[in-house]
Amino acid sequence: MTPWSAGVCATNGVELRYLRTGGAHPPVVLLHGLMGSGACWTPLARALAAEFDVVMPDARGHGGSSAPASGYTYDDHAGDVAGLIAALGLTRPVVVGHSMGGMTAAVVASRAGAALRGVVLVDPTFLSPARQREVYASDVAEQHQRARAMSRAELVAQARARNPRRALELIELQAEARLATSPRALAVLAPPNPDYRAVVAAIDVPCLLVIGDAPVVTPAMAAELQGLNPRVRVAQIADAGHGLPFDQPARLNEVVAAFLRELR
Repeated sequence: MTPWSAGVCATNGVELRYLRTGGAHPPVVLLHGLMGSGACWTPLARALAAEFDVVMPDARGHGGSSAPASGYTYDDHAGDVAGLIAALGLTRPVVVGHSMGGMTAAVVASRAGAALRGVVLVDPTFLSPARQREVYASDVAEQHQRARAMSRAELVAQARARNPRRALELIELQAEARLATSPRALAVLAPPNPDYRAVVAAIDVPCLLVIGDAPVVTPAMAAELQGLNPRVRVAQIADAGHGLPFDQPARLNEVVAAFLRELR
């Protein structure tokens, strides 16, 4: 992997490990999804590093960050990101988030106002209350426990069989992240999520919503969000499910980089 710098930021009673590309460039913060890690953003960080100072934190309960006994709401995650931005002295960063990280990014943006330059939401976990309860009642925790009992090689082999088109590097990064995710982190699935409509309506910076063709955020939902907030722009990437950064990394890189350049 590219030899970026690594650091630890103490905020909100936890220690967040992060990777950083560095340089005197506009800052961008990349937030991963549940059971991911900052390193899972490697393709996008590589694509942006020549023009942007990219910071990739591990969320609490993930990777090398602290895994406290409690505190896994989106409010907690958003507070961690705000604390990281302040501690690192990042001036008007753009925050990019996928899945869980997308909801976190939206909450951060809804509160930060002009302290951010913009926000990119990659198929965020904008779920109805009924869907939240359904996910929480599913066997996702049991699946995670079974995965953590497997070896890295077993997880990689399983993922390659399930997603043969994904790059081996990304599959390996996902497997490492999965093994490093504390079971406590799954507490973020406990309802209720923030009201995503109210969150998006409160965002007052340019916002790019990126979805695939089998997304959590459907085109109808995306159109509704644009009606609630004219600052929301929508980009749809073909041949991608919810795992957009892994299904179509090159195309996502292009879409995100073009948006970021507009904001410079």
